[in-house]
Amino acid sequence: MKITEALFAGSSTRISEKPKQKFPEFAFIGRSNVGKSSLINMLCRNKKLAMTSSKPGKTRLVNHFLINKEWYLVDLPGYGYAKMSATGKQKLEQVIRNYLNLSEEMVMLFVLIDSRHDIGKIDMDFLIELGQGQIPFAIIFTKGDKSGPNALAAQIEKNKQQILELWEELPPTFVSSSETGLGRDEILGYIESVLQSIKEQQA
Repeated sequence: MKITEALFAGSSTRISEKPKQKFPEFAFIGRSNVGKSSLINMLCRNKKLAMTSSKPGKTRLVNHFLINKEWYLVDLPGYGYAKMSATGKQKLEQVIRNYLNLSEEMVMLFVLIDSRHDIGKIDMDFLIELGQGQIPFAIIFTKGDKSGPNALAAQIEKNKQQILELWEELPPTFVSSSETGLGRDEILGYIESVLQSIKEQQA
């Protein structure tokens, strides 16, 4: 897939505030500081599209970006951000759950996990919640340039085995790097295949 246009289409905290024009939505979420905004900018080859920050918890809204006038890339707030009041956390969780549970246009949720570490309890609890809610998801292991190839491969394999302890089969998985562009073609190719299958179902 070639992205020729990526336009900011609006921010929201509730489903009722989403852009009125309906297209398939591919949403991105992860723990704070996992590199979500950098990944989105890398996929779209636009460093200023999603707001990046060295400070976690910067995204507080659901941000829609219209891609090629064909689908939405949705930037969701991060979860598991420790330095936030209980009320603030609750509000963010409500924003996330409102979108995940009620957005009829969301066809795939990409969950971002740092490739350098074991899958933590917060991430695993979130994946379990998605499974229970029957929300379709794929996993992107980010920061794939930060480890040597052998260490990266070993950690990814360990994480996959951790997932297989709870699931009979792996969800689609990708390894990315916003620095090198690793994984870009694979992720966009996957999105393209999902869009194609939607078109075939509608034909």
